Amino acid sequence: MEPADRLRDMFDAAVKAADPAHCLAAHLPEPPAGRTLVIGAGKAGASMARALEQAWSAPIDGLIVTRYGHRVPCDRIEVVEAAHPVPDEKGLDAARRMLEAVTDLGPDDLVICLISGGGSALLTLPGEGISLADKQAVNRALLKSGANITEMNTVRKHLSAIKGGRLAAAAHPARVLTLAISDVPGDDPATGASGPTVPDTTTVADARAVLEKYGIEVPGAVEAFLATPEAETPKPGDPRLATAEFRFIATPMASLEAAADVCRDAG
Repeated sequence: MEPADRLRDMFDAAVKAADPAHCLAAHLPEPPAGRTLVIGAGKAGASMARALEQAWSAPIDGLIVTRYGHRVPCDRIEVVEAAHPVPDEKGLDAARRMLEAVTDLGPDDLVICLISGGGSALLTLPGEGISLADKQAVNRALLKSGANITEMNTVRKHLSAIKGGRLAAAAHPARVLTLAISDVPGDDPATGASGPTVPDTTTVADARAVLEKYGIEVPGAVEAFLATPEAETPKPGDPRLATAEFRFIATPMASLEAAADVCRDAG
């Protein structure tokens, strides 16, 4: 085999390992006694929703927000396109609708949350008193600052009404299962999409430290919100997150291993 052909086989294997059509179905639970609601955000969100629809035989509905140009046709799950990496009104509206949808669920219901790269910008719902323009200004400043993704999402979580575990807290007592494709160093569930369904170990003080480190001046409404108790995120041990589970269905290392297997099989 020519080297170019071998490289192509490696590339195809790596992509297949992260393709929702290939890797999502094996992680699905049994349908619940109640309703199944699908929500989520990310550039692969629509592809994940399509794979879920094809593998799920029970009734299902929900809402996914993905980046402009990344729509995939779905039959039962609504797909909304919004802006990335700086959020827009479409993303804000979708996030608000998701939060409202999960607050009406009970213990017999299941929320399946689909997360992939870009989810943090797409899942934008500012904390009380913070405008979309305020959030956009902070996002632009973070993107220009040189802050890494963990630092950026530490700030984003503490300016949000939905990130940093708040989405899962709002869904309690329903079961929440997050299926995620990792695009962050270390595959940290709390960093991907700013961890809307997992407890947060960072604090408001950490968010302030990031802003200070990079000399970012925030709008007055942001400063005011950071001074309130509502800016703090749900922490490990929070009972509202006791029914939330998180699973990676694809990671960078799994794709690298799939590419390596092509070479091993060829000797």
